[in-house]
Formats: sequence, structure tokens, C-alpha cells
Amino acid sequence: MPSTTAITVSQLSRLVGLPGAPVIIDVRIDEDFDADPRLLPTSSRRDFKTVSSWAAEFAGSHVSVVCQRGQKLSQGVAAWLRHDGIPAESLEGGFEAWRGAGGILVRTDNLPTRDEKGRTVWVTRSRPKVDRIACPWLIRRFVDPHAVFLFVEPGEVSAVADRFQAVPFDIDNVFWSHRGDRCTFDTMIEEFGLESAALDRLAGIVRAADTANLDLVPQAAGFLAASLGLSRMFRDDLEQLEAGMLLYDAFFRWCRDATEETHNWPSAGKPS
Repeated sequence: MPSTTAITVSQLSRLVGLPGAPVIIDVRIDEDFDADPRLLPTSSRRDFKTVSSWAAEFAGSHVSVVCQRGQKLSQGVAAWLRHDGIPAESLEGGFEAWRGAGGILVRTDNLPTRDEKGRTVWVTRSRPKVDRIACPWLIRRFVDPHAVFLFVEPGEVSAVADRFQAVPFDIDNVFWSHRGDRCTFDTMIEEFGLESAALDRLAGIVRAADTANLDLVPQAAGFLAASLGLSRMFRDDLEQLEAGMLLYDAFFRWCRDATEETHNWPSAGKPS
């Protein structure tokens, strides 16, 4: 009988990268983390010993808890969260099972320092079109769901980054930017170690649209048209980002699940 207090690797992998994904908490001990300092997407590390002091932060969330093997630490933390009225389950088999199944993992060596509220802070040019929506989508869905994005005038990006301890991206001469014929979205996928066929397929669409090489993939022209349309619909860059998240969610699901699906008008006399 399936456990009511655990989530399987396959179940969680179907939720990762989607807007309804659970909050993931990593409670591995330092020794286990140091042996493989990668994280499941969007997860944050917490000390299992102090769960009573931080549990309330997750009120209103659905939580999946990860330890090394899915045993005492994650099960105990999940039980404590449930005691506090927070829906929570442990990951069956833990980090080792996720890694063994080839689940997406995030490299932590290039993760920016977080602010006093635990968020990464990023800054880029205003009036985003493609790459500057794609990168925030990737960060929020796979790295830091609470990331802050500052959109400023192009000439002020570096100064704002310095004054507000923000990470500049998608401008010249910074780490998170274009490299050769690849765009910043590609750079982030590579540097965060996000190994995923669906993300690679989406990156091809983003790259073709962002670099105006629309013949590279058949979806590029429509993707660019939708992106430019969004940029005309919103004067506020953050409102555009929120609207753009849905566009990228839809394309990610297509890249992951629907590339072979077709849609045809039903023939006469046949049920639709």
C-alpha cells in the first residue's frame, strides 16, 4: 500500500519545475552534503535539530523533506511539520534515490549569496524581451523560488549591483551573460548543472528567439512573437515577468510532455 507520508522520486520529478511544486527542504547532515553539495531544485537547507524553531515559516505550504536515504531525519522533520499543521512528506529513498534516478540537481558552487531574508537578488536591464524573462523563470522554478529581480536602466546595472549586493545578468562583461552563440539562459543551465532534456529543448527555442536565428527550431518565431507581444502589453517589467512565467511554464510542459502530440480538426462523422 502506498505510503501517505512519503512521496516517490517519480512523483516529485513530475512536479519539479512547475508552479505547483512543493517546497523542498534538505535536512542532510553536513558530512553528507559536503560529499555531494548539490541540491534538488529550489530546495533550501535546514538543520533538522532546530525544526521546532523554523517550522512556522512554512505555514500554508506543501513541503517535501529530503535527507540522505529518506529515513529518520526526513521522516522525523516531516512528522514534526505535520504536527504543526503543515502538509509534509519525506522523499522515499532520499537524496541517494533521486540522484540514482537521474533527477535534476542544482550545483551550489555558483549560487549567489542570499540576503537577510534568504533570497538571491539579481539585476538586469529594463524592458525585457526573451533572455531577461527566461533567466528569472529558470531561477524561480529551479534555483530560488523567492528570488528578487531588479530591472533598471542599462547604464545603471553595474552600479545597482554594487550598491544593493545584487548579481548582474544578461549584460556585457559579467559572469551570467552570453557566451559565444549561446545566450544567458544557456549559461545558467550550464553553470547550475541543470541536466534535463526538456530544459535543453527549451533552451534551443530561447536561443533561437533571443539571437534572431528563427530557422533553428520551428517554435522560435511563435515564441518570439509571444514574447514581443508581452513586452508591448506591460509597462511594468515585474508585471511582464509574472505574465511571462506562464508562457515559459507552458513551453516547458510542451518540451517535457507534449512534443509528439498533434491537434487535428476531427473528421466528419468521427467523435472529437
